[in-house]
Amino acid sequence: MLEKSPSTDLKDQVLLITGATRGIGLTIARAAAAEGARIVLIGKTATPHPRLEGTLTTAQEEVEAAGGEALALQCDIRDETAVQASVAKAVAHFGGIDILVNNASAIQLSDTITTSMKRFDLMHQVNMRGTFACGQACLPYLKDSERGGKILTLSPPLNMEPQYFGPHLAYSMAKFGM
Repeated sequence: MLEKSPSTDLKDQVLLITGATRGIGLTIARAAAAEGARIVLIGKTATPHPRLEGTLTTAQEEVEAAGGEALALQCDIRDETAVQASVAKAVAHFGGIDILVNNASAIQLSDTITTSMKRFDLMHQVNMRGTFACGQACLPYLKDSERGGKILTLSPPLNMEPQYFGPHLAYSMAKFGM
C-alpha cells in the first residue's frame, strides 16, 4: 500500500496511467484506486491478445473492484492526436489531471545485430515519443492541479554502465530516453 502523508495522499486525485492494461501499470492503478484515486487507464488492448493477459475492460473492472473510479481509453501513445483526444476526454470526465504515470513501454532485449529497425523504431516511438507526447498533452492540466501536478516516468536511472548497453543497446537507449 502507498504510504499516507500529505504528499502521497491519493484520495480524489486523478491519475492518468499509460500502459495500464497489465503489469506495472495495472498494479499502480489498483493500488492508487484502493487509496481513493480516480484512474484514467490508457492502453491499446481493447480485445484479448493471444499471448498477453489484460484488456482495457478487464483493467477497468480490476480498478473498480479495488474501490476506484476508472475511465478506460484506447490510445496508441505514438499518435499525438490520439493522446490529445484521450487527455481531453479524461479532463472532461474527471475535471482535470493531477498525476501522469508514463508506464507504457515497448521492449525487446536483443543485441544490436539481431534488433530489427522496425523493433528499434517501435521502442523509440513508444518509450520516448509517446512519453513526451503524454507529458506535453497533460502539462497544462498538471500545472492547474490544486495538489501540484506530478509526472512519474518509469525509466531507469541514467547509469552509463556497459551492462545496460552491451546486451541490448536499442532497448536501453529507448528507456534512457524516457
